[in-house]
Amino acid sequence: MDRRERSVYLTFDDGPIPESTPFILDTLRHYGIKAAFFMVGDNVRKYPELFEQIKADGHLMGNHTHNHISGFRHSIKEYMYNVEKANAYIGSHFFRPPHGWMRLPQYAWLSRKYKVVMWDVVTRDYSKWMTAEDIVNNVKNYVRNGSIITFHDSLKAIDKLRTALPQSIEWLRDQGYEFRTFQP
Repeated sequence: MDRRERSVYLTFDDGPIPESTPFILDTLRHYGIKAAFFMVGDNVRKYPELFEQIKADGHLMGNHTHNHISGFRHSIKEYMYNVEKANAYIGSHFFRPPHGWMRLPQYAWLSRKYKVVMWDVVTRDYSKWMTAEDIVNNVKNYVRNGSIITFHDSLKAIDKLRTALPQSIEWLRDQGYEFRTFQP
């Protein structure tokens, strides 16, 4: 994003799930921040009330495939089918590939219909080797003007997010960053 503006874009991948989405939404509401949620279609199917709450809170919604599948392990046809299956639930023109991986032909097809959104700061909040402090340090060490920061709305991340998300937000605010979302 624009490196001249002191702003960041918070994003959350993989949800929604009842174990983490409510905490994330409450935290964002507390700080008055809008974010982008790149959601797995099957999770939206299973937890439509969480999807509706994300929408009602005014967050941007994006597609993260229906089953969190890898672009490298599936044909263009299979991958596109999975993305479109998710989009039947999500209804977004924003897309983020799971793990940030897809093949060039998949990107060529997807970019005709979707704005593909990647990131430049991945917090690694899903790693069993990372602590909440490590996650906050990843934000501190790698964020810059216009950064797209990726957290995870997942079981692997939630225990660390309870500490790391508020601390990261407060540190970013103290550094003068404005929180933005992508323009539709």
